[in-house]
Parts: sequence; structure tokens; C-alpha cells
Amino acid sequence: MNVARSKSFLSDRAISVLSPLILLGVWEICARTAVVDVRFFPAPSHVIKHLIEMIGAGELWRHLGASLYRLVVGFFVGCVPAIAIGLAIGLYRPVRAALDPLISATYPIPKSSLLPLILLVFGLGESSKIAMVAIGVFYPVVINTAAGVRQIAPIFLDVGRNFGASRFNMFRTVALPGALPLIMTGVKLGAGMGLVLIAIAEMVGAKSGLGYMIWNAWELFDVQTMYVGLFVIAIIGFLLNAGFDMLERVIVPWRKG
Repeated sequence: MNVARSKSFLSDRAISVLSPLILLGVWEICARTAVVDVRFFPAPSHVIKHLIEMIGAGELWRHLGASLYRLVVGFFVGCVPAIAIGLAIGLYRPVRAALDPLISATYPIPKSSLLPLILLVFGLGESSKIAMVAIGVFYPVVINTAAGVRQIAPIFLDVGRNFGASRFNMFRTVALPGALPLIMTGVKLGAGMGLVLIAIAEMVGAKSGLGYMIWNAWELFDVQTMYVGLFVIAIIGFLLNAGFDMLERVIVPWRKG
């Protein structure tokens, strides 16, 4: 059974790696045969060559480091309170009654449309970029955490109360483990949203970061540098998702698939 599961896992991983490579191969062929306009869609081989040149010059590391710093800090600033609030919403009816309407009302607002307000409040420094990421991470995590707690079988909550578990122990031993599968789903969605928003935030009022690099390349019509930025963001997104999948298999071993 374990052997079959391992083979299935390796097969899924192989498909995950091969699918983008096939797409790049088709793109390369189309670029070399003039099916697409290379002014707007340069061959991936040329983009990768330019990426290596930017790594050698140190320019890419500077922008990548700035974006990763903002992404990591903003992720934790948004994720930690979102989990705590989501657990409280799921466990306690008064908290749910107070916060559910606020979350429901503000969640549909496009997060990118908040950028002018965030710049007004936090200025052009690092705080505004971190705040954008934190807001993007907060909503998927809090919504999925609350939903995860509400789907826990009531008998588990009743057992905890009957044994006199404190509020902290209810959080730690009942709500958190029971909600973990949906929390991890929210974390993956939030990380992806944070990556999108940090690129947007860096296009305005920043002098470093992948978003700034892409926007500056657009202004200079440096198409290859634009694609380098897009490639790097795609790679970060892929690695984040793969990393959270590995973490999920460790901390939520009972979840299948």
C-alpha cells in the first residue's frame, strides 16, 4: 500500500514538473518559428540567459531579497492574528456575531484598490508594502480557519468542555488540530495573494523589489527583464506551494491527497 502511494506521489510530482517545462518548450518553438512576435514574447532561452546575467551582476539578488523580506514579514503579520481570530470566531458565538459582518463586508473589496489609502497611512516606506501583504494574507486565513473550526464534530467540543478544558486548551487541543486542514488551505491561498500584492505594491513608491523591476523594465521597454521578473515570481509561487504541501503532510498526516 505504501509502495503504491509512493509511486503515485512521485508520478504526481513528475507531472507537476513536466507540465511547465512542456509549456516552455512549446513557447520556445513558437518563438523560433516566428509564430509569436518575439518583441513581446521572447524565447524562454533568451529570458533564462538574461536571468543568469542579472544574477551574475547582482541586480536580481537585490530585488529578490527586498521582495522576500516584505513577503515573509507581511505573511506572519497577517497570518498569526488571522488564525487566532478565526479560531475565536469558530468557537464563540458572540465573537462570530461581532466579526462575521465586518469580514463579510470588507473581504470583497479588491485589495489592490486599498493601495492609495495604505500609502496615505503608512507612507512610501517598507510599512506600506508589508501592510499590503498582511491584508492579502489575513482574509483567506481567517475565513478558512473559522470554517475549519465550524466543521469540527460538536462531540469533540463537548468533550473538551465536559472535562473542564480552559479556553486556551480548547484552542490548543481541540480547535487548532481540528481546523488544521482548512487552515493550511487558507495559508496557501494567503501566501499566493501576498505574492500578487507585493508585486503590485512595489510598482508604486518603491525603488527595489521584483514589482519595481518589472515596472521599471516596462517603462524602458526592456521586455526580457520584465519576463525575468515574471519568471522569478512564478518560481517563488511554485516553491511556496510545494513547501506548504510538504509542511501539510507533516503536521496534518491524516489528510489524504
